[in-house]
Amino acid sequence: MNNRAVVMKLRSLLAFAVLAFGSVVSASELGEPLDAFAQSSLQSALDIRSSGHLVLMSPVREIRGEIRSDVMARLPVNGKGQLFEINRDASRRAAQEHYRGELQARGGQILFECSGVACGRSNVWANQIFEQPRLLGRDQDQDYFVGAVADVDGNRWLTLVYTVTRGNQREYVWVEHLQVATGADIPGFQASAARLLGPIIVPWQGGVTHRFDLSTTDRRRLGEWAAEEGAEVVLAAFSSLENDESLNDSIARAERAAGALADVLAKSGVSREQVRTLAIGPGVQVADPNRTGDRIEILVIKR
Repeated sequence: MNNRAVVMKLRSLLAFAVLAFGSVVSASELGEPLDAFAQSSLQSALDIRSSGHLVLMSPVREIRGEIRSDVMARLPVNGKGQLFEINRDASRRAAQEHYRGELQARGGQILFECSGVACGRSNVWANQIFEQPRLLGRDQDQDYFVGAVADVDGNRWLTLVYTVTRGNQREYVWVEHLQVATGADIPGFQASAARLLGPIIVPWQGGVTHRFDLSTTDRRRLGEWAAEEGAEVVLAAFSSLENDESLNDSIARAERAAGALADVLAKSGVSREQVRTLAIGPGVQVADPNRTGDRIEILVIKR
């Protein structure tokens, strides 16, 4: 397969799997709010019950006092909102990654995310969308994502996570966990994504020998996913373009890394026959600061 075909194939995969479905979780567990970030304290909580709750899935704008967003929905929901203050010895970045991990463990799919000024004005998020004045902070120091998950019976939940640093350097996180009424359309939430698990992001280093930053938790999760009958494991290998390095050389480095990781996984019980490697190199850029440089993104495709 030529490089162009590989890149196009990965683009198709990434379109469905920015953060795809994970292991099976019971409906009762899915209905509970995500476990709170340990290094934070609950400031307030409220029940949310609405026939038209506003959920944004693109950056926010305010035009003549009216909220505008290219992709947004007013959905019938029932759930809870929680405001946490992050401890001074922790960070909102760590809090956001915690909630990402919790959502992934439940089998969640990220529908939209933004960071900094790309999200819009913090004032709009704090006072008009979430109606939480303590979330008013600096536009460059905010992050937001919305994710969705469904159970085998078709029940669906949304999770919204917004973090911000205020002018006094205090950091807050707002979490909404909402069950969406049957029949309501959630923009960007595709049932077909349920066949895709991941991605698990594995940074790598080396050339002749390789070192992979694969945590015990991710290794265990991958083993569970790959154990399903007919599961295919895709290792999409990315590499940065080093100074004076050609595109072909960068792709070759990524290809060697993918092969090395396949060998490592084989020793952990992931059959080499069910692994496919895609050497992307620097050919596809993902708009996520946590997904840059030399890394392998692992996807598992269920039958």
